[in-house]
Amino acid sequence: MKTLQQLLDGKKYKEVISIAPHRPVFDALVVLAEYKIGALIVLEGQSLVGIFSERDYAREVILKGRSSKTTSIHEVMTSKVLTATPSDSVEYALSLMTEHRIRHLPVVVDGKVVGVLSIGDLVKETIAYQQELIKQLQSYIKN
Repeated sequence: MKTLQQLLDGKKYKEVISIAPHRPVFDALVVLAEYKIGALIVLEGQSLVGIFSERDYAREVILKGRSSKTTSIHEVMTSKVLTATPSDSVEYALSLMTEHRIRHLPVVVDGKVVGVLSIGDLVKETIAYQQELIKQLQSYIKN
């Protein structure tokens, strides 16, 4: 199975979309909509300090009656962020995300976020890997 670096290398958009923790939630929603993504990396300078997702918005802003224009990202973001390294396997990352029920996984090298993978990225790769394996096994059986 591939490494996370191989998946990142194959991604169409390699840019890490991020936002500063002091910005209002409304700004984050605009960026999420613009890029059609479900989460933003929260960076203080180059340091990963959190992740802000649609789940955070629903649970911490909407359900608590807060205003997206006056609430700062740092007030509602997830600050305990699980990360992976480029050398980790897709299988490892998928099990980590499944076990902790997260949908987005920052990939970090020396404290710097080099990419973000979604659960969809990992599932897509796992299906492709399994389909190729089935094809190889069918070919082996026929010969």
